Amino acid sequence: MARRLDLHDWNDLPNTSRAGQSWALVEGDCIAALERLPPRSVDLIFADPPYMLSNGGTTCQGGKRVSVNKGEWDASRGLEGDLDFHTRWLAACRRALKPSGTIWISGTQHVIFGVGYAMQRLGFHLLNTVTWYKPNASPNLACRFFTHSTELLLWASPMKSKPLAHRFNYRDMKAENGGKQMRDLWSICERPEPEGEQVVWGIPTPGPREKLHGRHPTQKPVALLERVVAASAAPGDLVLDPFCGSGTTGVAAVRAGCRFLGLEMDPRYLDLAARRLTAVEAGDETLGALPRPALAVAGSDLRP
Repeated sequence: MARRLDLHDWNDLPNTSRAGQSWALVEGDCIAALERLPPRSVDLIFADPPYMLSNGGTTCQGGKRVSVNKGEWDASRGLEGDLDFHTRWLAACRRALKPSGTIWISGTQHVIFGVGYAMQRLGFHLLNTVTWYKPNASPNLACRFFTHSTELLLWASPMKSKPLAHRFNYRDMKAENGGKQMRDLWSICERPEPEGEQVVWGIPTPGPREKLHGRHPTQKPVALLERVVAASAAPGDLVLDPFCGSGTTGVAAVRAGCRFLGLEMDPRYLDLAARRLTAVEAGDETLGALPRPALAVAGSDLRP
């Protein structure tokens, strides 16, 4: 039976280091923290796990060649070691999810296929693979590949059931999409073409306003998380991020009236997330995305 994890329970979690009225941050290993949560107590999980790319390579940032090394946490353990890591944290997430809950996982080709394989082995029910397109992606310095300009988001429920038990705010998403079904291709752009026909919303990438309190090397735009929360959570729901980083998931969750629990190993990023969440809870609107452009959505209005 699903259990509600109340605010007072958060202070009982070991290593709870920072907390507000509707959020708490736990310092330490996410697997250990997840295993301390009551089973079936979480409504929504968004995870942006390490991409295992810190291997001595380089990338382009601001027109300059820079190292891709982000830290030991992002170093590959080899194919089997990486798969074992993904299996363990995903199993802990599956245990914590309510039957009506879902998990979203973001990643590039370097990590997402191993994650998807582990999910299927554990019994998750894959609902969608959302393609997130980024037109301002870094150029390919080697000139031996197509430029990487997308990330994939896997959306899944903890198990398959009849009828399907997971929450999907279908009507809200359809209304936001101009009365048409929202597609699984999400465009992220800084300057949507004026009067241009858009398949989906244009969402700005993280700009200076979202980094006032500091930066994280894999920070996601608030608008991306706002869409995830809007699609699969309700006010009062518990949203969890096992790789909390700068706290973007929490920003979107708190703004939507949800409760948020973030897990993070690095105290520097816990401080950053706490500053952002404190500001949002105080009504600071400078951390969010730019206003959404008007929708002009192509596609048929297929009815369920």
